[in-house]
Amino acid sequence: MDPGFHFCKGLYNRYINEPREALKEFNFARKDSKWGAQAIMHMVEIYLNPDNDAVWAEKESTDYEESLEAIDTARSLLRQVRPQDMHSQRYKVLECYAIMAGKEQEEVEEALSRLLDLANSDPNNVPVLLAMATGFMLLKQTPKARNQLKRVQKIPYKPEEAEEFERAWLLLTDIHIQGGKFDLAQDLCQKCLKYNKSCAKAWEYMGAVMEREQSYKDAAEHYEKAWKHESQQSAQVGYKLAFNYLKAKRFVEAIEVCHQVRPLSFLSMDTKRVQKKFFSSVMYYYLVPDNP
Repeated sequence: MDPGFHFCKGLYNRYINEPREALKEFNFARKDSKWGAQAIMHMVEIYLNPDNDAVWAEKESTDYEESLEAIDTARSLLRQVRPQDMHSQRYKVLECYAIMAGKEQEEVEEALSRLLDLANSDPNNVPVLLAMATGFMLLKQTPKARNQLKRVQKIPYKPEEAEEFERAWLLLTDIHIQGGKFDLAQDLCQKCLKYNKSCAKAWEYMGAVMEREQSYKDAAEHYEKAWKHESQQSAQVGYKLAFNYLKAKRFVEAIEVCHQVRPLSFLSMDTKRVQKKFFSSVMYYYLVPDNP
């Protein structure tokens, strides 16, 4: 079968949140002269962040061990890219993400130094600014990360960098939510949805804002959309949806989502922790139905 076809199937599976299947398809295209470099870079992105979570979040010990294996695989794949493809901006930025992935301070600082060189030659480079913001978040320097992301906000939107713009807006959304600036967070979510109606993370963040405001009915409606656009493959979103169904006293729907979340399995071990929390909440509300 043509490597280009496998690449397209890999891209499709990645966007419907089937990372395992995506890796299989990209692997078939990995050694092709035309599609190989792009396939490898998608594989690297999946290994570095299979669940599209915040990369600076703390991991449990079992998660951390698996993450190290995935990082080693990602770095090994990058070395397989042909020398002529190593000069692309995407490769250089992705290489910095791979360096930062171990979350060691020296490595993150090394990656930031490389990114700063790239930014000096192109100050309005959105992928570079996003990577720098990620590095600052790993170093727990949130104000510096926010400054980079605010620079992205001022740059005119470019369709060819749609994913980077979206990720930058979502990262800034996360920062605003943590800071209690819900109006700013919602504005950014709406901006994401303007260009991508199926942006699951934007719907999820809007649900999180409603949940924090204790508007559980509205939160559930937003989590429903996130769950739909994640192809019902995200244990995190499934848990949040079911929990808000419970708070909104929609018990039957909560149990239905419970059955959908139970068999989910991803590249990381984070699912087990989510499931434990999920089912304990379900049982509590099921056994104590009058709980407010």
